[in-house]
Amino acid sequence: MSRISHASARRRIRAALAGFAAAGAITLAGALTAPPAGAAATHTPVVFVHGYSRSVSDWDTAEASLEAAGYPASALFSYQYDSTQSNKTSAQGLAAYVKQVLATTGATQVDIVNHSMGGMITSWYMKQLGGQPYVKHVASLAGTNHGSYNAASCLTYASCQEMYPGSSFLTTVNSGDETPGTTKYATWYSPCDGMVNPYTSTKLNGAANNYVACETHMGYLTDPNILTAVKQFLTT
Repeated sequence: MSRISHASARRRIRAALAGFAAAGAITLAGALTAPPAGAAATHTPVVFVHGYSRSVSDWDTAEASLEAAGYPASALFSYQYDSTQSNKTSAQGLAAYVKQVLATTGATQVDIVNHSMGGMITSWYMKQLGGQPYVKHVASLAGTNHGSYNAASCLTYASCQEMYPGSSFLTTVNSGDETPGTTKYATWYSPCDGMVNPYTSTKLNGAANNYVACETHMGYLTDPNILTAVKQFLTT
């Protein structure tokens, strides 16, 4: 099977599994294929969390990059969710997804790589749902971690109401320690983003905040320099 068809098949399966898991219809542990012996011990499983109105296909290039670096495909997972619903609901789904990834791989922790609104979902999972002990690294690419005024264009949806700066969601999730526990955090942010407004919203107190001279909002997902930096961060 070619790399393209392999990624496409895996994407469809994971999207379906995430939907079933969120509905409580099945458990991922009973559906995913266990990795080869020792795979989890060699590479911490990576869970990708996409942004608003996007899908798991956003991570095809990142997955290919990690596979080229030696990650087995069985250690790479992309969480699909309905980006119009409350980010609290999506975070609950992420919690269930991480739990099943751990059960399937036999690992004790995962790494999370998020983009855009996926940053808010990750933070709620980490701080409000007790996810921190199960996450070794968090890499946030253009995360709307402190909101974005561009969310004004979609305020009919709960997720965008929560993404608007000053929302009760953001006030709650960013109160106190923004990078709790022993998890290592890193962010990447750029004035050329165009979607995260202000672009400095991505930065988290206590994280390694990486300024990128000029990167578009979607460019993070395929930029080889960014992906290399993320790979290096995940090995620290």
